[in-house]
Amino acid sequence: QVQLVESGGGSVQAGGSLRLSCVASGYTYGPNVMGWYRQAPGAEREGVATIDRDRSTAYTDSVKGRFTISKVNAESTLYLQMNSLKPEDTAMYSCAAHYLGPATISPLTAVAGWRYWGQGTQVTVS
Repeated sequence: QVQLVESGGGSVQAGGSLRLSCVASGYTYGPNVMGWYRQAPGAEREGVATIDRDRSTAYTDSVKGRFTISKVNAESTLYLQMNSLKPEDTAMYSCAAHYLGPATISPLTAVAGWRYWGQGTQVTVS
């Protein structure tokens, strides 16, 4: 049973930084893609960043230059370093793993295409 457990959320002032972590367990083979999504109150879930087995990354435009996604395979851990945080970054951030497709759609935009999800960690920027 694959489990994803996020941590690192919290409250921070605008301009501050946070680092989110997602620890994956239960995998026999590593996931093809992992990613971070977020959902603000009253809004749809949106992709923030993804990283694949070759460590190729993708970011939504609003976080480019501010957020960095990375992973440490030996630790089975996914990270999201968030700098220069803005109030509009306030949301529940969730980790996702193993993209099922369709291959014609970027994992960053295909919310329904993921096999596993974590419970989320709240980020509040004031």
